[in-house]
Amino acid sequence: MDSLTQIVVGIATAEAVLGKQLKNKSFIYGAIIGTLPDLDIWFGKLFDPLTAISIHRGLSHSIIFYLFLSVFLGSLIFKIEKRKIKLFHATQATFLILFTHSIIDAFTTWGTQIFWPLPYKVALKSIFVIDIFYTIPWIICLYFVFKNQDFINRKKWLIRGFYITTAYLILGLGIKTYVVNKFEKALSSQNIEYTEIIVKPTFSNIILWNANVMTKDSFLLADYSLFDSKPIIFDSYLQNENLGNSYKNHPEFKQLIDISEGWYTLEKSNNGIIFNDLRFGLLKKEKNITKFTFSYELSKTDINTLEIKEIKKENKDGKKFLAKILKRIKGN
Repeated sequence: MDSLTQIVVGIATAEAVLGKQLKNKSFIYGAIIGTLPDLDIWFGKLFDPLTAISIHRGLSHSIIFYLFLSVFLGSLIFKIEKRKIKLFHATQATFLILFTHSIIDAFTTWGTQIFWPLPYKVALKSIFVIDIFYTIPWIICLYFVFKNQDFINRKKWLIRGFYITTAYLILGLGIKTYVVNKFEKALSSQNIEYTEIIVKPTFSNIILWNANVMTKDSFLLADYSLFDSKPIIFDSYLQNENLGNSYKNHPEFKQLIDISEGWYTLEKSNNGIIFNDLRFGLLKKEKNITKFTFSYELSKTDINTLEIKEIKKENKDGKKFLAKILKRIKGN
């Protein structure tokens, strides 16, 4: 999830364990510790773009890492507070703040490698990485927690926040199950044979959903709003795997395929080829122009060197994309 969400969830977790003893001071610890795992983004800037992507939500989001880090940070908090709290509670709070960070991330499309060093990422794909309908209820409830000094009232507002946001996560899972069924029925009715399907929500809502469908020789993309009344239409995109034949021996190309988990298409460019990561859908589709959210241009500087550049996204494309989502949510 985004940094703001991780901050408020971290504060809520810190308040649950340390709020009685530290009151509003628990907000500071929750906010700081809740954002620590995402510092891997800045660490990744020391490497090439592909390595940075691979690092994100890996070791720094794992249970093993949290166990070691919580002992260190718990001891530090214990010393700072001069034994106003127990060492166990300080360590427990630290671990739970870090752990809830990964739990929330596990609901997103990107997922998180919580069981590192195992390569598998837990990704329920039932909430977008930014969702105001999850974050805002927490902000409101935590505001009233902050304003109250009475522990009973603080606890009531904290519980309300937990119930509302947990209900939203459960609702997202339920709606996803319904939407997956809709996509599968549409594929069946159109006699489309496929090997795999990914269904995920769009920006900051659980009403409009995208589907990626893998077939024998192409990928199908479609979207569905809960307010739709017309049949689902699938757009086909050829993988053009043959365009990557001269790049197969380059480890960077193999790394890109691993990152995309096999969900990619290739197309020619003036300098080489363009690698489209399909997992995060389309950014723009107008007439003969098709842009994906994540695309990379691959070009050979010599026989052994492959240069990879992420294709930059323009602000106007982002604005049009959001406007399209708002319009599309309303239905066909």
